[in-house]
Amino acid sequence: MLAGRHTLPLTLDRPRLPRFSGAALRAAFLIVLALALVLPVLAVFTAWLPGAAGGEQAGQIVREMAATVLPEYLWTTLWLGLAVALGAAVVGSASAAAVTLFDFPGRRLMEWLLLLPLAMPAYVTAYAYTDFLQFSGPLQVWLRESFGLEGRLLPEVRSLGGAMWVFTFSLYPYVYLLARTALSERAAHLMEAARLLGASPARRILSVALPLARPAVAAGVALVLMETLADFGVTSYFGIQTFTVGIYKAWLAMDDRLAAAQLATILLVLVALLLHLELRAQRRMRFAAGGVGRAGSAEGEPQRLSGAGRAVAWAVCLLPVVMGFFAPVLFMLRPLAADWSVLPWGRFAEWAGNSVRLGAITAVLAVLISFVLAFAVRRSRDLLTRAVVRLASLGYAVPGAVIVVGLLLPVGWVQEAAPGWGLPTVITATATGIVWAYLVRFCAVALQSVQSGYARIPMSLDDSARMLGVGGAQLLTRVHWPLLKRSAAAAALLVFVDVMKELPATMVLRPFNSDTLAVVAYQLARDERLGEAALPSLALVAVGLVPVILLSRTLRSARR
Repeated sequence: MLAGRHTLPLTLDRPRLPRFSGAALRAAFLIVLALALVLPVLAVFTAWLPGAAGGEQAGQIVREMAATVLPEYLWTTLWLGLAVALGAAVVGSASAAAVTLFDFPGRRLMEWLLLLPLAMPAYVTAYAYTDFLQFSGPLQVWLRESFGLEGRLLPEVRSLGGAMWVFTFSLYPYVYLLARTALSERAAHLMEAARLLGASPARRILSVALPLARPAVAAGVALVLMETLADFGVTSYFGIQTFTVGIYKAWLAMDDRLAAAQLATILLVLVALLLHLELRAQRRMRFAAGGVGRAGSAEGEPQRLSGAGRAVAWAVCLLPVVMGFFAPVLFMLRPLAADWSVLPWGRFAEWAGNSVRLGAITAVLAVLISFVLAFAVRRSRDLLTRAVVRLASLGYAVPGAVIVVGLLLPVGWVQEAAPGWGLPTVITATATGIVWAYLVRFCAVALQSVQSGYARIPMSLDDSARMLGVGGAQLLTRVHWPLLKRSAAAAALLVFVDVMKELPATMVLRPFNSDTLAVVAYQLARDERLGEAALPSLALVAVGLVPVILLSRTLRSARR
């Protein structure tokens, strides 16, 4: 009987090399990708460790900052944020209510025009107002010559009040967009119920429409505050001591990387709090949307205005557009029309080429990473994959100053530990470091666009492809990619425009002799060569108009 039994082949007893499954390799790749995207953020927290700061040095630096500069950074940032939040909430919600709840001539045009300040980087708006309104600007010179006046006739533009003005009219579209969507989707049915109960139009707006839009306004204000906290161009140019300016001053002026890192962590905590509030507001928006839809009655249509009401609606819509877009553009066109010879036409092509090159490289890499992450989530929604995608999605909320410190801090450690190693040179002397910072900051933009494209592809299509023998990478290249080409193009465009306008990370991490349009505009404005700064500034505005036009078309098609 033993002879009749089957015996195992002797080859199975030989030792074998360990094999890694495809799932293990994918997990390892996702972990490496997550570390690359989160390392610059985690690195700043190491400045609080006793070993990183040399024993008690970390606590000593904090005590010195608390006794000197930290109170000023805190109060200035707080007052600036509160004023900008209030201004953007009022301007954004008022303009959204005007174009959504009322009907007047030009309302459709105003819906699009109110988006235009999104194309204006805030620092470009600051340069334009400074050039026109400063003591030696054309307005004050004309007033003195025309009326025989002397001295300063207008308040100083480069001040905390000037920064509040610039940020309010540059960032209000965040509130306008969300409030407009909330009002158009949720207000009609309850507005009709309030009318049937005898409420006046004013009471219906104040008691029904605006409370419905409150979560949307809160979410928009949180986005406005995150942009304000992350700004460097306006606050540095105006000489306002905020956390972002303090980070760069500690790193570049005082050569104290630990102080810069600790200030960066404080700023990051503030941004994380705002992000938490924004996510809560977004959840409230989704909750409020349940059960409230458009009514098919006449009350669902905007109320027609005439006379004084029409004039008020026009003023509410025109003021932010003029202050946030048309006036700055006209101020910058003045030096171009006055004397074309003073403009830096010779080097403009070089600056534009550097901006386009960095933007194109980052856009391609960001789209590739976004496809990898979105496809991984599509195939498996395990904890690791969802965690990596969430980390990549949070990068857009991290200020550029924090990313810069998070990249350069480990570089300094490596340089001290191994002076002969070439990593610091690769990061600081080539485009590697700046592209890395861009990817950490803007991968979230591409990922959101690609994921929205995936949401329109039914899972049954994947099942059908697998039944036909198409799986793995072929599923992405042969099935998903043809359906996601438009989403990929939109993602690449958005990342490209954001890179073109990015200032803080570009200023510090750009390779030698590789100035971009944003950096050159800032440097020329800082050197009081505002006329020459008009050319690169207007180029940035022209590039920023492209996604604004696409956004307007998307909103219009969605309404249909």
